[in-house]
Amino acid sequence: MSNYCGRLAPTPTGLLHAGHAATFRVAHARARAAGGRLLLRIEDIDPDRCRPEFSAAAIEDLRWLGLDWNGDPIFQSARREIFLAAWRRLRDGGFIYPSSHSRREIEQAVGPSDEEEAIFPPEWRQSPDAALAWNAPAGTNWRFRVPDGETITFEDGRKGRVEAVAGRDFGDFVVWRRDDVPAYELAVVADDIAMGITEVVRGEDLLLSTARQLLLYRALNAAPPAFYHCALVCGPDGRRLAKRDAATGIRALREAGWRPEDV
Repeated sequence: MSNYCGRLAPTPTGLLHAGHAATFRVAHARARAAGGRLLLRIEDIDPDRCRPEFSAAAIEDLRWLGLDWNGDPIFQSARREIFLAAWRRLRDGGFIYPSSHSRREIEQAVGPSDEEEAIFPPEWRQSPDAALAWNAPAGTNWRFRVPDGETITFEDGRKGRVEAVAGRDFGDFVVWRRDDVPAYELAVVADDIAMGITEVVRGEDLLLSTARQLLLYRALNAAPPAFYHCALVCGPDGRRLAKRDAATGIRALREAGWRPEDV
C-alpha cells in the first residue's frame, strides 16, 4: 500500500445526489489507482443542520454505489478537541481575532457583491492581542486575517494552476462561529492534517475555499495535500445539483429502478 490517503467527506444535511456520486466515484478511483487508503469522514459538526438519519443514509448509499473505504466511518462531531487545538494555535500565533459583526452588517457596509461572500472590511479587524483574552472560542465569531494582496497559488490535478488574491477574491473568513461550532474551513483542515490526507478530491465550487485553507495550513505549519477539483454535475437548468433537488437524489434514483452503474 502506498502513502496515498484520500477521503470521502459527505455532510449529512440531506440525502446524497448524483453530483455527490460523481465526485465520490472519482475520489474512490484515484485512491484505488494509487494503491492507497480511502477514509470515510462524516462531516456532522453542525448540530442544527446535520441529522443522524442522513449520516446512515449516506453510508448506505455509498455502499450501494459500490464504493468502499478503509476502516470504520469517522464522525467529525466526535473530534472537537482536534478543532479546539487548532483554534488555540491560531489564537496564540496571532492569526485570528474575535469579531462580533454579522453577515448582514458586512453586506450593508460593502454593498451588493457578485462573490459568494462579501469581503470583510479591513477597518473592522481587531488586533491579535484581542484574541489572547479569550480562553475558549464560544460567544463570538472568529476570523482569520488574510495577507492582503498576496496571490495564493496551487496546482490542481484537473484544473491546472489556480490563483486567488487575498483581500480581493476573498477576505477575512470565519474559522469559528459564535454558536461555538468550528467553521468548515478550520474543521476540514484540522481533520485532514490529523488524518494524514495526501489528496483532497471535491467539487470545483470549493476552489476558493482551497485558497483560504492553504493559508490555514501555513499558519498551522503543516504541509497541504494535493487537490483535485471535479467538474460539477448540473441539472437541465444549468445549475449545479443541490440536496434540494430530490429527483436526482441517489435514494430516489434507486427507488426509480436505477442500478449503481446507471448512476
